[in-house]
Amino acid sequence: MKIEKVLNNNVVMCRNEIGQEIVAMGKGLAFQRKSGDTIDPSTIEKTFVLQKHGISEKLANLLEDISELYLSISSKILDYAKTQLPNKLDDYLYVALTDHISFAISRHKQGIQLKNALLWEIRKYYKQEFQIALKALDIIEDETGIKLDEDEAASIALHLVNGQLSGDNMGAAIQIAQMVNDILDIVKHHYKMELDETSVNYERFLTHLRFFGMRYMRKEKPVNSMDDFFHEQIKLKYKDAYTCTKKIATYLNTKFDWVISREEEVYLTVHIHRVTNRYYSTK
Repeated sequence: MKIEKVLNNNVVMCRNEIGQEIVAMGKGLAFQRKSGDTIDPSTIEKTFVLQKHGISEKLANLLEDISELYLSISSKILDYAKTQLPNKLDDYLYVALTDHISFAISRHKQGIQLKNALLWEIRKYYKQEFQIALKALDIIEDETGIKLDEDEAASIALHLVNGQLSGDNMGAAIQIAQMVNDILDIVKHHYKMELDETSVNYERFLTHLRFFGMRYMRKEKPVNSMDDFFHEQIKLKYKDAYTCTKKIATYLNTKFDWVISREEEVYLTVHIHRVTNRYYSTK
């Protein structure tokens, strides 16, 4: 296997047998070696594939300043996350998460603790990512002996959410959390009731809203494949829920300049009916 780029003494870029760009890690793997040199596969301790162009350069720049230990930790976290999440994770996470963990450990050693203002929302709205982030704290502790707090778990969870959106804009994940929170507030105010957050229907509604927001962030074009008759039937059958949906549609149009499709109107209406109808079966 030939080296394409030396990132540091222990990390190199190369290509596998099918031409994919990979990061290879191993103690002293690149010591006194350069691009074009061959490395012994038996000396490689860890590899991962990079599919997004330009990530290797960002990793190279990052590893000039920080230990590859944090890249190894990030890789272990992302290996686990990939087994738990339904969506593909963006390669940029190897850079973003490595940098975040390095900075978090540095702050911890200096006795600096930063509170995450979105801890409550992240724990509530991104439960799967938050649970993975708690596991990430265990991985970090195993590798460094340092136990970070839940505020850091919330930050890692945001990286995982954002990594499913593709790109390196953390603001997208925060904006989705705010959108979900605002929509839930509209529903609560419309019905003048608190929602049962322990119900299956509430969980389904949250899941729908979350991916609803992700579709907006990805700028997916609205699909109006819904049958007109079915759309009208839903409007008639769930009048109050549909009225609530139109309030949400107005909010989305006003704040995000987003005109939702009839299909989204139907799904929102059905979910709202289920989550607000106290007599609706949650089984």
